[in-house]
Amino acid sequence: MAFRSPETLQRDAWRAHESLGSQSQILDMLRPGVRESWQRSLRHHPDPDAARSALVLEGPDLNAYRDSHPLASIMPVIQRLLVEPGRDSGLLVAVGDQLGRLLWVDGDPELLRRAESMMFMPGADWSEHAVGTSAPGTALATGRSVQIVGAEHFSPQVHPWSCTAVPVQDPETGSVLGVVDITGKEEAVAVHTLALVEAAVAAATAQLRVERLQLGGAGRRRSTERASRSSLYQDSLQVLGTDTADLCVDGVRLQLSQRHSELMTLLALHPRGLTAEELAVLAYPTEASVGSVRAEMLRLRKLLSKSSSARIVPDSRPYRLPVDLVQDAGQVRACLGRGAHRLALNIYKGPVLPHSEAPGIVELRQSLSAELREAVLGEAGIETVLQYLKLEEAAHDAEAWRLALQLLPPRSPRRAGIVAGLQRMERELA
Repeated sequence: MAFRSPETLQRDAWRAHESLGSQSQILDMLRPGVRESWQRSLRHHPDPDAARSALVLEGPDLNAYRDSHPLASIMPVIQRLLVEPGRDSGLLVAVGDQLGRLLWVDGDPELLRRAESMMFMPGADWSEHAVGTSAPGTALATGRSVQIVGAEHFSPQVHPWSCTAVPVQDPETGSVLGVVDITGKEEAVAVHTLALVEAAVAAATAQLRVERLQLGGAGRRRSTERASRSSLYQDSLQVLGTDTADLCVDGVRLQLSQRHSELMTLLALHPRGLTAEELAVLAYPTEASVGSVRAEMLRLRKLLSKSSSARIVPDSRPYRLPVDLVQDAGQVRACLGRGAHRLALNIYKGPVLPHSEAPGIVELRQSLSAELREAVLGEAGIETVLQYLKLEEAAHDAEAWRLALQLLPPRSPRRAGIVAGLQRMERELA
């Protein structure tokens, strides 16, 4: 597409808004990333006027959540590099969690008061699911830096504003921890603003890595340090594309056996707990005695109690995890639920415990794979489909390859690779 001035982009965005609800919606004139975001937004809100933020955290709940979130440790860096320089320049700086909930909003005092009228404030939900296209929500949906200008926002309430946002990734796991956003007028989407926010996020991520290393020293067993470590990490269980899950607690990684991986995954899927009888049905492909389950759980509990993961030792009667774990499989499902297909694919490293025959794991593996495929083939754009084709499980998915061929422009050089893939499948079937 030929270069368009900012004025033309705004005029085209206004025309796209005016076309919503008519028989001939005109979304092609939007920038590609904005168009894809609008298409996701329309699935949540057919009427853009209904796309409004809501306060989901406040008071003591908000304070406690902020204090325990890993992003709390990067706030001094964000304060020094973004908030203080922008306080008198007509800009707001917001930091949100991985779900799009704003945790900190600071900056120009007059703008803070005005922004509250559209619920741009700590505790408010600014995900695409809530407000449609906006820099914080769209950056989280795509896992990429985003700039949204004026009328490119899906909600008319946000048209007077422009914003730049950059996702924050965990320096060790690569999972998305949250987002840093600058909101204001034209200055908020200047070219140098994007570079500034990306540099600040890089510095903040480096600071998070340094603090983790410092807390990984000799004195880590002290309770005060343990509390500090907890606030720097998200306890997680990674089961995608591997038969031996990685359990990460307070930043310390423990690789589990396949059987223990299955048990921990099943317990994480059932936060209310499972009886020994229920666990036997879900964990063993053939009939197993309750005694076998209890013996295996005893071995798992002993393993965890002797490691740095002691505080995550499952309770018994019923068997239940004492703390919540961030599961990569659960993150994929959550991303799909809010239309963030590309982010889901970025997290999805392969099937859940691929060679496990445990009935509960097989069901999770098949359902997640099917949900991912259905979302990509049914609602995603060409770039997402092409990313999906890189997965091993899509290597023989002829329908997905044919869809990519259908979506690619006739003269795209990438069509040759898709045609070659389809021909390969035909030869293998011959």
